[in-house]
Amino acid sequence: MVKIITGTKGTGKTKVLIDMINKAAKETAGYVVCIDKSEKLRYDIPHSVRIVDTDANNIYSFEAFYGLVAGLVAGNYDIKEIFVDSILKVGGADFEALGAMLNKIEKLTGEDVEVVFTVSADKADLPESVSKYSVK
Repeated sequence: MVKIITGTKGTGKTKVLIDMINKAAKETAGYVVCIDKSEKLRYDIPHSVRIVDTDANNIYSFEAFYGLVAGLVAGNYDIKEIFVDSILKVGGADFEALGAMLNKIEKLTGEDVEVVFTVSADKADLPESVSKYSVK
């Protein structure tokens, strides 16, 4: 299952994501992963949450990001939730490419893994291929 939290810069997306991560760390019967640029959330989430740094792993495109998620899911069947902050900083502001990647991740993870992204954009500016995943 794929979900996105949308909003322009400064609207509290990361705070909502941190709250979701902290709740999942307490309640999820499986592993929780946070994919982040430069590990900036390290001190806001529990140490039980696995942090993956996109910069340290040279992930700079949606295609590379998809490969990262596919590898994580294939390597650990106990991952139940994945949280991703600032996906546009990884792949750029190509919303059509983002929509295509979200669709691929949804097919990959199905109902077994919930993947939540923050997207720094107004929901009204997003194509249907992205906005259909919006929760906020």
